[in-house]
Amino acid sequence: MSSEVLLHERVTNVLRERIGRGHWPAGMRLPSEAALCREFGTSRGPVRRALAVLREEGYVVGGRGRAPMVGRVVPTQPFSTFSSFTVWARAIGKTPGQRTIEAASRNAPSTVAGFLGLDEGASVVQVVRVRMLDDVPTMVERTSFAPAIGVLLEDMDPDRGSLHEHLIGKGVDLRRARHTIDAVAANPLDAEALGVGHGSPLLRERRITFDSARRPLSYADDRYRPELATFTIENEVDRRTPLTRSDPTADASRRR
Repeated sequence: MSSEVLLHERVTNVLRERIGRGHWPAGMRLPSEAALCREFGTSRGPVRRALAVLREEGYVVGGRGRAPMVGRVVPTQPFSTFSSFTVWARAIGKTPGQRTIEAASRNAPSTVAGFLGLDEGASVVQVVRVRMLDDVPTMVERTSFAPAIGVLLEDMDPDRGSLHEHLIGKGVDLRRARHTIDAVAANPLDAEALGVGHGSPLLRERRITFDSARRPLSYADDRYRPELATFTIENEVDRRTPLTRSDPTADASRRR
């Protein structure tokens, strides 16, 4: 591998991290190519290649006669960690937070019971929380746990930490999930929790999580503010399809 390729990758990684962590905020004009060449001790070739990659990813907008600027980007998350909001938040340099609205045993409605393979009216543990990025309400999380899983949450304060990480630590085999993504209108609880108007559009991700024996363990109904997160699926022949969270502004930039 040539030294130019290594420089191009290093410049790309450093600039991507600065933008992703908010050190360079959205709308900021990037330093000139000359300034970046001086900073990294390189010629214009690696710098231009790095900027091209960042434009393709949506981290940088502009060009073709317009000064390059920082795009409004929420970096994506690999499918392998999609079930954990906390892991995603930390990966993009944000502080995850949560406020619990409810954590209690309830009789499962028919829909939830069906997804979990339970009799209608069977007891489930339901947790309803507002999830935050840097104290900004981002998503309302409603999760119903099968009885054998719910009892493992009795010693956890849902206002502290990740339910997903807690269950993994208890040895729960959270192996696979099926996701359904659509749009819904904010109900009164959603509207109050997220600070949006009643009836405002939200992105909903419904998820059934299974163990390696394909037994359903939990059913989740997560509702996101669409200006803070969207979902992206990238297809490629002979490759597993990754499902990611991303920023709609970045997606729009790439289509221009």
